[in-house]
Amino acid sequence: MTSEFGIAVHAMVFLHHKGDMVSSEVLAENICTNPARVRKVMAQLKRAGLVETHEGAVGGYRFEGSADTVTLCDIAQAVGAAFVSASWRSGDVDKPCLVASGMGALMDEVYTGLDALCKERLQSVTVAALEARLFDGKPL
Repeated sequence: MTSEFGIAVHAMVFLHHKGDMVSSEVLAENICTNPARVRKVMAQLKRAGLVETHEGAVGGYRFEGSADTVTLCDIAQAVGAAFVSASWRSGDVDKPCLVASGMGALMDEVYTGLDALCKERLQSVTVAALEARLFDGKPL
């Protein structure tokens, strides 16, 4: 998983809480990262229809849609987040040993299944639920 998911979720909760147009500089300060990184993530959220944008002196980003229906899974899909994956595979498909030649693909199945379970759980967590947890202490 990359930090873009965390940036995106943070931005979405902040934008909903503010309820107005927010610049990338203000978002970046709240998220504690740089504005260029925020703009990169926000472009992905705009393509997914989760934020609206305006250019110019009073431009920025605004939450689009309903916080009760936008889920963390929606946000994850927008930024292409994978929660369980591996950058290295053990074994070698050309080895005669079934363990050596088959474990890489087998582990890929395990990672894919775990990733799907993570995304399934995130379908039940909304931006509104996170905001309620922050401000009211309500459980997720």
